[in-house]
Amino acid sequence: MSLIHVVLFQMQADAKPEDVKAACDRFLALKDTCIHPTAQTPYIKSVTGGKDNSPEGLQNGITHGFVVEFASAEDRDYYVSTDPSHLAFVASIGDVVEKAIVVDYNANVY
Repeated sequence: MSLIHVVLFQMQADAKPEDVKAACDRFLALKDTCIHPTAQTPYIKSVTGGKDNSPEGLQNGITHGFVVEFASAEDRDYYVSTDPSHLAFVASIGDVVEKAIVVDYNANVY
């Protein structure tokens, strides 16, 4: 069963648009740069993301959202705590991201 990892960002109000785009591009590139330590192949099943465009007005400051799909909790756990590409990405966004929210779930498990 796949594990879904939802990441929501509030970008800093004074962040340059080109810096925001570069951060988003680096996030999407994690699908190819995150390599499984044993298999030595990319292990993220899918990743999508983009800038908020909801007309509901319920964003509470969140400006961008991403959805990452992993095959297992073990893959997600490696990604979050150990994967050098992911850790480098996290270290690189401090000047652009004001706040991050993360929610993980298994589809249809309540």
